[in-house]
Amino acid sequence: MIFEALPTTPRSEELIDKAFSRAARTGRAKSGVEAQQSMLQTAGNILSDNLENVVTEWPDFGVVDPFYRELADAVLRREMGTRTADDGTEQTGVDALRASLSEVTWASRQVEEIQREYNAKLRKTDAETARKHRKQAFARMADVVEEIEADLLRVGEARDALRDLPDIRPDEPTIVVAGYPNVGKSSFVNAVTRADNEIARYPFTTRGIQIGHFERDHIRYQIIDTPGLLDRPEAERNDIESQAASALAHLADAVLFVVDASEACGYPLDAQLDLRNAVAERFDAPVLTVCNKSDRSRDVEADAYMSVSEGENVDAVLDLAVETVDWESDLPSR
Repeated sequence: MIFEALPTTPRSEELIDKAFSRAARTGRAKSGVEAQQSMLQTAGNILSDNLENVVTEWPDFGVVDPFYRELADAVLRREMGTRTADDGTEQTGVDALRASLSEVTWASRQVEEIQREYNAKLRKTDAETARKHRKQAFARMADVVEEIEADLLRVGEARDALRDLPDIRPDEPTIVVAGYPNVGKSSFVNAVTRADNEIARYPFTTRGIQIGHFERDHIRYQIIDTPGLLDRPEAERNDIESQAASALAHLADAVLFVVDASEACGYPLDAQLDLRNAVAERFDAPVLTVCNKSDRSRDVEADAYMSVSEGENVDAVLDLAVETVDWESDLPSR
């Protein structure tokens, strides 16, 4: 997953202490102007390189798959609130994170500029003046790093918020399973996928998102049940949950909407179909209506009928989903 390997973001105080303590050790090995030059170079390199690394370790949100970008935006909006820019405008989500990363880049370049400025000064002076110049450079570098303390904190908080998102692969054909609770979604996913299904943390649901996998014709499919998102009407979701549901729309190649015509799930059939229609409006992918518990009732017009509990027609429903996805393999034909 693209956010999983993000490193810990240093605090400004931690970074300054690291740079200056190593510079001091470097300076003790030399004397005179050369010692001050060595200290300046060591501190400047550590600060600028570490700040640059904070930024380059993050993926470019301009090219991140739309699913993960929108999901990340929803997570950050929920977890981190707003950032006030220099012009007074408020930024949220990915926009706020990108602004903080931009400030860290600015700080890295400022440190480099200070280093170049004082390197030139140190070449033209005596040891005592060189020491004063080096101390001035350190003070200015520290001011720059301290100025972006809030941005470093935001980047670190963003890393903590995003690193445990579920490992969903946008490059794999994906079937999203939707429908009201207790209609048999999880039972279907368990029935058609491998035994190592993942129950992953998902920041918008009271239960874990269920991710299963299966293979057809050497193609690996992922099938996803998202309790807490696509199992209730839009009006019952808050703005962040609604955005997370929109993120899934970027991911799905087909949606299986499971209904229970017997209404044993506890929800009237009309309400289930209204939710089905709302899901169909949100998703560009084809939405298949699947009537589960067909041994109890088939009193609904559906694309397929099955009974997971009785093992009836389950594989046929999966076949229909694969046919609907119509995924073209990258493998050369024989």
